[in-house]
Amino acid sequence: MNRQPHSEEREIVVANAIQDVVAELRMVDLADYVAFIRMERFANLADIVESAAELYFMPGTVRLGNGAEIHLGWSEPARVVLDLELKPAGANVYFSLGLSDQQASIDVNYVSFDMPDAEPEANTAFLASSLAQARIRRSSPAPAC
Repeated sequence: MNRQPHSEEREIVVANAIQDVVAELRMVDLADYVAFIRMERFANLADIVESAAELYFMPGTVRLGNGAEIHLGWSEPARVVLDLELKPAGANVYFSLGLSDQQASIDVNYVSFDMPDAEPEANTAFLASSLAQARIRRSSPAPAC
């Protein structure tokens, strides 16, 4: 697949934005992901993704895409790859999240903007801003009396 220009910068933006969600997703045992993928229980995977994202993003911002992969072998660590979508206002990001026992990785496949700017850097900045706006903000604690 041909990567879009500026994918590396946008991967950093996406990784920073969803690091809390990834931490939640890593709490699920890898064997559970493997079982759901093998049995084609994609609704279960979608529910896991939505549950992990609901603490950090507005509803509908993070969702499972159209697929998932299992990488199992005798000489390599087990790894699952989830196709995910980010849909903050004004942008759509299609990316893959790889999860293994020791690490997570992100591969941005495609980014589209509702109103793209001629400057790619401006689009990347808009993506970062849009993702920040889609985050659920924690209210500050009430002042002590």
